[in-house]
Amino acid sequence: METNIKKSDGKLVVSFSGRFDTPSAVKHEKDLIQLTSNIDRDIILDCSDMRYIASAGLRIFLAILKNAKSHGFHVYVRNLSDDVEKVFKTTGFIHIFEFC
Repeated sequence: METNIKKSDGKLVVSFSGRFDTPSAVKHEKDLIQLTSNIDRDIILDCSDMRYIASAGLRIFLAILKNAKSHGFHVYVRNLSDDVEKVFKTTGFIHIFEFC
């Protein structure tokens, strides 16, 4: 999995591509959570090119959400593939996140 982080329209956009499986989550967890621990803007998690997400990836998404909310900001998810959307629905994450 690869991530790309940029600022756009006053938001922090984190784009994911590939498989957000357990090894990828372990590799990226520290950087992603550190990046969002002192957040000063809303975050968009762009899943346009994400083909799969494991529970470890969902845990990181949840940590990002908690960090942002603790600072008064929102986390939006966009462009879920059908397979990733099924995971969000099955786990109940579809009700936790905002979508744009």
